[in-house]
Amino acid sequence: MGETVLPAVEETSPKAEEPPICGLNEPHTTPNHRQLQPTPSEEGNTPPTLRPPHTLTAEEVAETLGVDIDHGLPHSEAESRLQLYGPNKVEGAEGLSVWKILLRQMSNSLTFVLIIVMGISFGINDYIEGAVISAVIILNIVVGFWQDYRAEKTIESLKKLTAPEATVTRAGTMDIKVRAVDLVPGDVVQLSVGSIVPADLRLIDGVNAYTNEAFLTGESAPVEKTPWKTFDDEDLAIGDRTNLAFSGSEVSSGRCRGVVVATGMNTEVGKIATMLRQKVDAGPQSANVFVRFLKRVVSGTKTILGLVGTPLQITLSKFALLLFALAILLAIIVFSASKFQIGDEVLIYAICVAVSVIPESLIAVLTITIAVGGKAMAKANVVTRVQSAIEAVGGVTNICSDKTGTLTQGRMVAKTAIIHGAGTLTIDTITDPHNPTTGRVSLDNEPLNLDQFRPSTVVTRFLRTLALCNNSKIKPPSDSPDDSANEKKNDLDHTASGDDRDTDASTIDTVSQPPTAIMGGVSTAPWTAFGDPTEIAVHILASRFNMGKEELLSKLNIHLATEFSFDSKVKKMTVVYKNNHTGVMDVYTKGATEFMVPALDIPDQERNEILQAAEGMANQGLRLLCIAHKQLPAGTNISEREEVEANLNYLGLVAIYDPPRLETKGAVRQCKIAGITVHMLTGDHPGTAKQIAKDVDIIDDRTPDSAIMVAKEFDRMSDEQVDAMDPLPLVIARCSPTTKVKMVQALHRRGRFCVMTGDGVNDSPALKQANVGMAMGSGSDVAKDAAEMILTDDNFASIVKAVEEGRRLFDNIQKFLLHLLISNISQVILLLIGLSFKDTTNHSVFPLSPIEILWVNLITSSFLAIGLGLEESQKDSMHRPPHDTNKGVFTKELIIDKFAYGTTMGALCLASFAIVVYAGPNTQGLGHGCNEGWNPSCDTVFRARATTFATITLLLLVTAWEVKHFHRSLFNMYPNTTVFETLYGNRFLFFAVVAGFVLLFPILYIPGVNRHVFRHEGIGWEWGVAVGAVAIYVAVLEAWKAGKRMRKRDGKVDVEGG
Repeated sequence: MGETVLPAVEETSPKAEEPPICGLNEPHTTPNHRQLQPTPSEEGNTPPTLRPPHTLTAEEVAETLGVDIDHGLPHSEAESRLQLYGPNKVEGAEGLSVWKILLRQMSNSLTFVLIIVMGISFGINDYIEGAVISAVIILNIVVGFWQDYRAEKTIESLKKLTAPEATVTRAGTMDIKVRAVDLVPGDVVQLSVGSIVPADLRLIDGVNAYTNEAFLTGESAPVEKTPWKTFDDEDLAIGDRTNLAFSGSEVSSGRCRGVVVATGMNTEVGKIATMLRQKVDAGPQSANVFVRFLKRVVSGTKTILGLVGTPLQITLSKFALLLFALAILLAIIVFSASKFQIGDEVLIYAICVAVSVIPESLIAVLTITIAVGGKAMAKANVVTRVQSAIEAVGGVTNICSDKTGTLTQGRMVAKTAIIHGAGTLTIDTITDPHNPTTGRVSLDNEPLNLDQFRPSTVVTRFLRTLALCNNSKIKPPSDSPDDSANEKKNDLDHTASGDDRDTDASTIDTVSQPPTAIMGGVSTAPWTAFGDPTEIAVHILASRFNMGKEELLSKLNIHLATEFSFDSKVKKMTVVYKNNHTGVMDVYTKGATEFMVPALDIPDQERNEILQAAEGMANQGLRLLCIAHKQLPAGTNISEREEVEANLNYLGLVAIYDPPRLETKGAVRQCKIAGITVHMLTGDHPGTAKQIAKDVDIIDDRTPDSAIMVAKEFDRMSDEQVDAMDPLPLVIARCSPTTKVKMVQALHRRGRFCVMTGDGVNDSPALKQANVGMAMGSGSDVAKDAAEMILTDDNFASIVKAVEEGRRLFDNIQKFLLHLLISNISQVILLLIGLSFKDTTNHSVFPLSPIEILWVNLITSSFLAIGLGLEESQKDSMHRPPHDTNKGVFTKELIIDKFAYGTTMGALCLASFAIVVYAGPNTQGLGHGCNEGWNPSCDTVFRARATTFATITLLLLVTAWEVKHFHRSLFNMYPNTTVFETLYGNRFLFFAVVAGFVLLFPILYIPGVNRHVFRHEGIGWEWGVAVGAVAIYVAVLEAWKAGKRMRKRDGKVDVEGG
């Protein structure tokens, strides 16, 4: 975790005033018994087959590749191999062009239906209706295009990980600079601090070499390189292949030399690029050309019709196709009613009925609602790259999360210190790992007031050792950035010291921004730290007691006599400080417990006790350092490391780990309440992963052993074996990219809807395969480009906020879908039964004109639907299980409600038209030619049409408030809330209702607009009919909801939604 940028770090020289570093060891090498002559490549030959290089010695690799380790490849051979292997670069992939984004907006069934209706409208010279539908189509496309406009550069960003130059040995000449793109297998490459590894290497030798592979393996600590080792397991996890260096990783300390074993797309980074280029869920290719062509046709058709994507996209596309079929059926019904004598009148009526069944504004409303949801998510630190993912995340059933920096804080801290003869120090509730003023310190479980605490001699010596045997630097917020930059440059030579390293990629320069609120009274400005993460952690522990290195050196009359830096063979670091007055020397040593215990001057029983205590803490996933000290008389010879580090006095142990974020445990529990399963997939060690999973409540003591696995075991299982597991593993350690992809595929086979989080290049294939990929804001560009969402604060709790926002959006989509469909159903009922209204020429009369229908669908309903899309989240949204993604938004309750409400509305509109035509005073009947325009015989029809228009408008306005909740009464929707507060709570919806009511009057009464555009007339007494219809409608809906509440109380129905 934590890979952000791979800096090109300069190696700096030690300052002149510093004492010499003693005890450096020669590189680990194996004698070369014979000279290996490279085998020249011949044109047309194939590359040699190389066994997994971590299972071979460097000499065996060199022999296979035909290279002399000491002389390198001849220039001619290097050029020949470059032709054979190709350039050392990751191949690009097609980016998503502007035209493809535009095509994506058009690739949905509803847009195609509208295009067909638009074409027919223009074909029969109905230019007003055709123009309005054209405007709707353009609006839908433009809004969607604007929201989805993102450049896709997934593979291109991989190129940022490659080094521009490499230092090689060729033709017996060392330190030759060549372009990294020209490297070939067999090249011998030299690496030093700050170098970016240009290709995959089998290391030959090295001195204290550590590389940062967090971007690739997810391993939080810089990895110690062991060139002299070979491994028997060909399937060893990438992070455990410590005799290899991987392309794109950075040398954080030491130096090493290696032979290139893979370049370009054959490197581990290249393999990930290959996985990214593959289509999601791509199955095996058939050998039959016709079958492959047929699959492409089917795939292309699905894409064009919008039948791929999120569950909502697929559901709505299928729904649009159903509506299209229904529109054709309704048109046929209209034609059959006229006995298939299809003139202009009949064709216009058929189009009018077809238009009434299509929610023209659905795409625009959905896009705007999702865009508003995207802004809400951004405020919760979740930036959305693909807008459709906002709704999709609401249906998540499983979250697969990385550990370091997401569940944890991504910084190492000292958790426990066992001080010999003093007790046990514990530190918890740390909000900023680099700030020594945060957190709570206890001694033997008794909280300490550090301002009043006076440490004993033993504690003082222990803390002094932590601070003085340390090359890190801690800077408070008051220090200027310029000073910090200078410290970074001066500290690079000291990054080799320290023990097991376990933190994020920022091993040289880290700026600590508190992930959560800082304790009251403490500065919220960032503290900065430089050096090895392990050293930073123990240095901060000492600084909590005002015993930082700089403070001690300013108070004590001492100077550094010599330093034995950390060495991978002895796993220790020692410094010797000399008293300027007496000449007495203090030896301060820290190191790995198993290497320190033999050097301690203690009885065997105490040695065993120390090892047992260390093993117990190691099993809890903690990294351990053993601390020791001794004094030497003035004049003692300190040139021999072995003598200086012998017979040390044991001071204690300090345990270090990457602590969970304070809010993670609560977020995981909230997921469990919401029916969401959380999995931890990490590159870290099993012990660490298991302990952190326990700390954040992913697992507990009742969790079966099968739920905790090492990736190697999981990867070896067949799909059938994985599918037979119950449950799937909750924790997988030492994960590789293929492990994470395999987990996502296993979840898909179970019909689960999953979120995958990640930040490194290694996470990007799984991010792409997951239903919703979430990349970390501090992560690699590759991960961000492969994901649909980005967590700007790298916080697991933000994922839970995103899920909650997704559920709010899902609920609101159901509400406005119900509203739109009620309108469409009522219009279909009105127009179909309206076929029976025949004028004197035996033509059916429109109860609503085409423009009235479009106004209701596009203006009145659209703004009401947008208002419903802005409804606040229901209080129980995270207390119910995820919705069924197979059913989607069209639940049983929604389907029943839309027909019940739509039928009621349609019947009332039909009754309104009939009352004015047949029961009103001074009725003139249905006249003639009233569909084309006004004439004296059309007065009654125009007034009846206006009454119907007013009725359906008022009913839709009331419906917008009624569907705010699917089963609660409008008059008692929320506890302790008046009706007005309920209506006014959603300001946008409230004013959309007011605007819809006010706009009725100019449409009905402005001369010219009413008769010539809308084809209706101003009304008077007819308002009583419309208001009466509203009263009946509200009564029916309230009775319907009351019945649902009664059935719910009786347990006969599970009320969903709203």
